[in-house]
Order: sequence, then structure tokens, then C-alpha cells
Amino acid sequence: MTMFDLEPVARQSTAELIADRLRIAIMRGALAPGAQLGEADLAASFDVSRGPVREAMQRLVSEGLLHSIRHRGIFVIELTMDDIEDVYFARAAIERGALCRILDGRREATHAALGPAVEMMRSAADRGDAAAVSDADQQFHEVLVQSSASPRLVRAARTLLIETRMCLGALQTTYADVHEQVTEHSCLRDAIGAGPPEIAYQLLAHHMADAVTRLRLQRASVSETSA
Repeated sequence: MTMFDLEPVARQSTAELIADRLRIAIMRGALAPGAQLGEADLAASFDVSRGPVREAMQRLVSEGLLHSIRHRGIFVIELTMDDIEDVYFARAAIERGALCRILDGRREATHAALGPAVEMMRSAADRGDAAAVSDADQQFHEVLVQSSASPRLVRAARTLLIETRMCLGALQTTYADVHEQVTEHSCLRDAIGAGPPEIAYQLLAHHMADAVTRLRLQRASVSETSA
């Protein structure tokens, strides 16, 4: 094959652009779990016809971020406790694999790479911005996986990106002081940089398990309050 046999790269379509905007809105909670999406309202908001909006919504249905209820409409997914546990189970497997690669010759570089995320988290905590703490939390874990230099782990982690951010949005309300969240990540970063590898593995496993426990208790508390 010569370069003349290659087809031109297609530009991103209007439907793809709308789908991207909707993904970000879902990830950041601007479109809340359970929210209903209307074609007409979205078309007006994006100043486009209903066709690209319909196509974008169907893309997100196929990705599992929206779901369609017959005769009712299309809604943002609501993560059940089983979903949350599965998200963290998958994350724990991916990030432990990344950590294995990191501890085999990539410790110093990863410690340095994680620094900005920890500082962003600390700065956000100091000003009481819980949402920004969650953004930095997610960045920390993205950098952790990227530091493994494994394209397949990075791709696998990317599929969990939006569901993870949805979990983090709920998780931020479970800390009496968001500085605790900063401390957890700072300690994990230090363990990655130096010290026995088993400590880094233990801290990562505890971090994932603690998140699930916090979210489970939060759900139970909400259920009791609404009962």
C-alpha cells in the first residue's frame, strides 16, 4: 500500500461533537443520573437539527451511558451498588497491573509524574472545592495507568473514565474533610516512589476498597433517610 491508497481522515461529525459534549456533561454531573434527555431541548441548546442529536444519543445508548425506556424516553444511567462495585473491581485489576509495571523500573518517573495531580488536589482541598479535588483524583489515577507504558492498560482504563467520574462525584460527599482524600493519594505516591513494593500494593488495594465501603454506607444512609 502506498500513501496514495490511504483515504482522507474524516472530520468529526456534528453528532460526534454532540456526543462528546454529552459525555462530559454526564461525567461532571451536569446531566445527573436518571435525568431525561429530550431531542427538541438538546437540539435547541446545540442550535442544530434533531437528526444529529438523535444520532449522538443513540451512540451513548450503545456505550451504556444512556438507556432508553419504551414510551418514556432516554435517560442518563443510574449506577447501582453492583455497578459501582464492578467499576472499582475492574479499576483495581487495571491499576494493580499498571503498578506492577511501574515498580519494575518506572518508580522515580512515576513519582514525579504524579506530583502535579497531588498538588492540584491539595490546592483544591485548601479552597474547599470538592469537585476540583475529584477532578485531580481522577487525573492522579489516569497518570498512574499511563505511567505503566502499557497502551492496552491505558485503553482499558479509558473505558471506565466516565463511570469512574460519576462515582467520584458521589464519593466526594463521604469525606468529612477532603484533605483525607489528598493524604491517601500523597501516601500512595510516596510508596510508589520508594519503599517496599508490597506497601504500594496494599495502599492501592485499600484505597479501592475504602471507596466502595464509603459509597455503600452513603447509599445505605440515603435509603434510611428516604424510608
